[in-house]
Amino acid sequence: MTIKKSSYLVALDVFGFDKIEPAILASLVTEDPLLLIGRSGTGKTFLLNSLSEELGLEHRHYNASLISFDDLVGFPFPDSENDGVKFLETPATVWGAESVLVDEISRCKPEHQNRLFSLVHERKVQGISIPKLRYRWAAMNPVTTDQGGLEEYAGSEPLDPALADRFSLLVWAVDWEDLTAEEQRKVADPSGEGRISNDAGKLKKQLKSWRKTFVEQLDNCPAFILEYVTTVINALNGAGVRISPRRSRLMARSLLAATIVEGRRTQRLYRLILVCSIPHVAWGEEVGSEIVSAAHRAAWNTASKDEGSWIHAFMAQASLPKKLRILLNQCRNGDEGTQAIAQFIAAEPRERAAALSFALYPAAVMEKLPIGADGVNDLG
Repeated sequence: MTIKKSSYLVALDVFGFDKIEPAILASLVTEDPLLLIGRSGTGKTFLLNSLSEELGLEHRHYNASLISFDDLVGFPFPDSENDGVKFLETPATVWGAESVLVDEISRCKPEHQNRLFSLVHERKVQGISIPKLRYRWAAMNPVTTDQGGLEEYAGSEPLDPALADRFSLLVWAVDWEDLTAEEQRKVADPSGEGRISNDAGKLKKQLKSWRKTFVEQLDNCPAFILEYVTTVINALNGAGVRISPRRSRLMARSLLAATIVEGRRTQRLYRLILVCSIPHVAWGEEVGSEIVSAAHRAAWNTASKDEGSWIHAFMAQASLPKKLRILLNQCRNGDEGTQAIAQFIAAEPRERAAALSFALYPAAVMEKLPIGADGVNDLG
């Protein structure tokens, strides 16, 4: 049985994250830092530890409110051979980690935040690289009560904006009222306590495929994504919401990964990634939803003007041979081709969609058509 794209986390007994799952999965594809923000008991730590279990990662889980520098690096001792210093490692030190979760990062002492900065941003500690480290995750409680009656979290301080800006995606964890009745029952089921996450390797296998496609497309990022990102950041900065130049690249990477995960781009997907790319929530500053919506609409419309013109002609053409001619002559890249195929299959009667799919599939498999891997799968 094939797991639907919206249910990889459900397979790990993580419930209620369907709407934001594409952002979580996109962060796995990019391997850029991820920050989960939410009230106590909302499953932030459970989600991230479950991902490490499913992916078979050498994982480290640190509580930032209690962590000491020795916990990270071990105990220093003189290196008589090289006239320097080595670190005596323990099972808890960071050097062999493939994934790191810094829990309660907003309760961290300022001096420790500075040490975590290079870990999050550069995969380094004390200027020394951690070669195996792929994933850098963190979790925190809200830092303000201006979010609609949240509890006061004493000790949860605003994150330094420079540190917050190093997280590619900042995702708000779901709470009890966000769950359906069935999800609430599954969360309350005591048999889930202590269970090891295992979906028989489905997410790990799919992630490998997504990552491969992502790396292949990095050098030729779709023009739509670049146009959207530059327009939306200009719009936000123009509205007084500063977005750093660094974040433009992080946002483009996340959008590319999310599009690969979903197999197509939609306004809902782009708005989700946009919301999760705005770091202000980590230091307690609220950005109005009307500002975000206006920036998104402007960016989507601007990016769609030129890029979508041939797709409109493709969809409007009644003749299947002429549709193929438009695809061959006007499609500029595999991402556009995949988008056109997805729209065609969704909009046409089943027999017409089957006819064109039957005709195109052999050439698409042999990479003779400007259609990406997800478009080929849709034809199949």
